[in-house]
Amino acid sequence: MGPVERRSPVASPWTDTERRPRAGGGPRCPRRAAVTSVTVPASVPNWSVPDVFEPDGTEELPPELTRSSEPTSDTRTAESADEPPRRDLTSGSSADGTGPTASGAERRAGKGSGTGKGGGTAKGAGTAAAGIRTDVEPADLSTLLSVAVEAVGGSERDGQTAMAEAVGNAIESGEHLAVQAGTGTGKSLAYLVPAIRHAVTAHTTVVVSTATIALQRQLVDRDLPRLADALADSLGRRPTFAILKGRRNYLCLNRIHGNAPDEPDEGALFDAFAASSLEREVRRVHDWASDTETGDRDELVPGVSERAWRQVSVTGNECLGAHRCPVGSDCFAEQARDEAGRADVVVTNHALLAIDALDDRPVLPEHDMVVVDEAHELVDRVTTAAGGELSGNAIKQAARKCGRAVEEEIADRLNEAGEGLEFVLGEAEPGRLGEPSRQLSAALSGIRDAAAACVNALGPEQREDVESGSARKLALAPTQEIQDTAIRLLDAFEEPERDRRDVIWISAENNRPPSLKVAPLGVGGLLRERLFGQRTTVLTSATLALGGSFDTLASQWGLPPQREARPATDTATAQEPPSDDSEPSWVGLDVGSPFDYPRSGILYVARHLPKPGRDGLPDAYLDELTELVTAAGGRTLGLFSSMRAARQASEQLRERLSTPVLCQGEDSTSQLVGSFAADPATSLFGTLSLWQGVDVPGQSLQLVVMDRIPFPRPDDPLASARQQAISARGGNGFITVAGTHAALLLAQGAGRLLRSADDRGVIAILDPRLSTARYGGFLRASLPPFWNTENPEVVRGALRRLDEAAG
Repeated sequence: MGPVERRSPVASPWTDTERRPRAGGGPRCPRRAAVTSVTVPASVPNWSVPDVFEPDGTEELPPELTRSSEPTSDTRTAESADEPPRRDLTSGSSADGTGPTASGAERRAGKGSGTGKGGGTAKGAGTAAAGIRTDVEPADLSTLLSVAVEAVGGSERDGQTAMAEAVGNAIESGEHLAVQAGTGTGKSLAYLVPAIRHAVTAHTTVVVSTATIALQRQLVDRDLPRLADALADSLGRRPTFAILKGRRNYLCLNRIHGNAPDEPDEGALFDAFAASSLEREVRRVHDWASDTETGDRDELVPGVSERAWRQVSVTGNECLGAHRCPVGSDCFAEQARDEAGRADVVVTNHALLAIDALDDRPVLPEHDMVVVDEAHELVDRVTTAAGGELSGNAIKQAARKCGRAVEEEIADRLNEAGEGLEFVLGEAEPGRLGEPSRQLSAALSGIRDAAAACVNALGPEQREDVESGSARKLALAPTQEIQDTAIRLLDAFEEPERDRRDVIWISAENNRPPSLKVAPLGVGGLLRERLFGQRTTVLTSATLALGGSFDTLASQWGLPPQREARPATDTATAQEPPSDDSEPSWVGLDVGSPFDYPRSGILYVARHLPKPGRDGLPDAYLDELTELVTAAGGRTLGLFSSMRAARQASEQLRERLSTPVLCQGEDSTSQLVGSFAADPATSLFGTLSLWQGVDVPGQSLQLVVMDRIPFPRPDDPLASARQQAISARGGNGFITVAGTHAALLLAQGAGRLLRSADDRGVIAILDPRLSTARYGGFLRASLPPFWNTENPEVVRGALRRLDEAAG
């Protein structure tokens, strides 16, 4: 494969005054194949009369991109075929660091009818040893991709092929890869096929990490079973896979059997109704325990509250260990971990990937390659995993646990320390902390010393009955974490603020009691050393090339600026990844999207509106929103910067419109999205959780409205600290931090519009700064290449035609 091209930001060559002659019935433009760079439009389109964007003679029209690709007869992607999923292996989990991880050779030797740790039988239908054909030479990557795409009923895409080749090259060269693959590319197949081939031929394990549960389920329930069936003959055996989650996600049979004390619940202590509700939830989990084969919390439908699940699960540090636990041989987490240790592909999440990198005890099976899907979320998830928090409630709860295993006087000392922190934080202003007050320093020192006394009293593992051992472990884990966090905070305060690697702030969110939080200023060094320095990594998402360049996110990942790409080596033997003392080498690739963005969508910026303020939505915004939703006949997803704005808009439009308006918070998000998708006349308004993951193809969604550029809040302690640090080093802190945050959310929000090749619609940005501010070019270059306009009449006309065409 030749040098990889990147999309560069280009200014739009069209203005609102440009027009084109009426179409004279010429053929509609064919769907665009995936490309590696954007081609500058050279002419106006020649649309046929049925086109819903067809204007009258007074309206401006989107221009046409020059294309060299041929029309495709099948608009389905390889990931959108209708074949029903067929599940092969039962979902697994991680054990959060309990017990050693088998080596690759040991895992492969154990493939077959292996048993789980502690005597438990590993679940799953197929293993790598089963059905091996020694007379089959694994097919080349191109053949495997064709077989896979045909088997799932899709059609090959240029972008999918280019991505698969690039992943294969990365595996061979050991060079890291970042791939931007737009919606409809079929990126899951593009990375899974070369990853599976590598795992089978090299007798190793590949880890695939995602940010969301939804994508994990898609991979394990749909994509991987189909690929395993399709590739079995070509590879000589059926590939295997498993899903790994943190131990807390799995039912603990020791707690179900009553061998460990219940967790004290703050609300239930003083509220009889809360206690009754908690008891009902826990009883339902106990009933489910006798039926479940996996113990996976996500398979309990409907689910239970977090406080109820804490009563029936443990973290890795709270676990007795399979060798001491009386039901260790049947442990769901241990069986799932054993299953994952024998799998070719292990699906996990970014949080567990971060824990594996941070912890000295590995929680993932030994592996030589990682695919990070939804890679735009990686920094935030690693930052969260590397952070810490202290609150009065958490400390007092740990003291109650300690009270069951140590002398009352020692536990009371920790409880008093928690009350002291609670008082100090209640008197302080929320926000970032430079220097601690004398009272806060004293409170932290008291917490450190009281926690240390409890840890010492709890002592090391000893000969004791199961119930006493469980009580000790349940107390030791949170108390040790409290001690470590207090020490981390005190050490950070000892350093000059400009030299600190940690950011510390007081948080008081959502009417919760205040807490003290700490998080790393950056995670690039951690990722460079513990991820990129250890194994070949492929990062992919629909949103990576911000401002037209991968370098913005790469710097946050700890990678150097991108160099010119080189072809992979011709040798069949993979090279070792760069060592820890060398600068990681990587390549960026944008494979585009099969969607014809300029012909399928309009980006409308309401330049005539005032800049957004801090006092809710201006009347002009509400008027503009009303006109847009009316023209669209509903069919609107409103993405707002705050719940206050979303509620204001929904209340106002319910009074002004005859079509239904739903608002986030009125029901579960899944129920609201389902209702929105079922009725095209309905609009749905909400905030952050709707910016990503909402997938509503078809005529129910033809207008996405964003009220303002989604910059982080000016008082966001972590964002402001990172911005100041970059500016102090001579960089552009605003663009690097605030601009990147906004660009990611804008691109993700815009990605809600076109979910299939036949979708059409409008992205409406009410914030005029996207057109008027100097940073607007960076933000616009991060969006798909929609046709651009600032003319509200053109947009309303297009939306009316879409509504009429939909009936």
